[in-house]
Amino acid sequence: MERSQIREFISKNRRKLALLEALLATVIWSSSFVVVKFGLETLGPLTIAGLRYSLGAIVLAPFLFLKRGKRKPIPKNLWLHLIIIGISSYTIGNGALFWGLKYIPATTGSFLMGLIPLLVMVGGAIFLKEIPTRWQGLGVFVSLAGSVVFFSGGLQPGEPLGIAIVALGLIGFMTFSLLGRGIARERSLDTLVLTTLPLIIGGLITICIALVVEGIPQFTTRSLWVVLWLALVNTSLGYLLYNHALRELTALEMNMVMNLTPLFTAFISWIMLGERLGLWQGIGLVVMIVGVFLVQRGRKKANFDG
Repeated sequence: MERSQIREFISKNRRKLALLEALLATVIWSSSFVVVKFGLETLGPLTIAGLRYSLGAIVLAPFLFLKRGKRKPIPKNLWLHLIIIGISSYTIGNGALFWGLKYIPATTGSFLMGLIPLLVMVGGAIFLKEIPTRWQGLGVFVSLAGSVVFFSGGLQPGEPLGIAIVALGLIGFMTFSLLGRGIARERSLDTLVLTTLPLIIGGLITICIALVVEGIPQFTTRSLWVVLWLALVNTSLGYLLYNHALRELTALEMNMVMNLTPLFTAFISWIMLGERLGLWQGIGLVVMIVGVFLVQRGRKKANFDG
């Protein structure tokens, strides 16, 4: 296939390719909840988060400098947004998530992330003027119903604390989603800049906090592999896919695709950690997937172009 044909194919299928990128990022990030569990055996949660994002930034930084001459200077107002994105997602969001995983199963942690679309739907309507259609609103609340069903069997000792910690992280992820979508939608920055600079900011801040709170890390062979895998695959590749897909998908749509994370996490957790879902948890997952379908169905009837 010639280059012109490839460009034409991409142009005609931009939305489908963006959905594919979002789905691939979801699969990659689904493994994070399981991989982090292995790392928590010997490393602190903030240490894992800080090392993961700092190393991920180091991997991407050389590519950032290669195109420095072809890139316009970053406006001053966007620097503040990049700083907030880095702190909200990588320091607060993922730091709280990794900390919460000390008290809750991997599948429960990923399932809690399903609450983000409700926050994003409200925030997107207020700050980005991306008004959800009726089908999209219905899809979000169906997903929330799935959350209710998922937790209807009760909580284990220690889980309320873990849930409270992760809830703090949800606020950070909401801020990350809204600001990232706003920049990507306007194409104010290219995907590499939008991915790398917040990683550098958030990663350095998190690792500094980790050194003060958790001390100098003591690595084992397995924990070293955990950090490297999280940095190279789950961070560098995952966030590049995520930010590029945001050029076509709304913040709500992206987060609803991410709602498939518990399904993949449950499968990976079953294989690698031996964590099994109960009947009501399984039903809750199915209900949430229905919610994802409704949001995507609603997008096709929307009159705006994300």
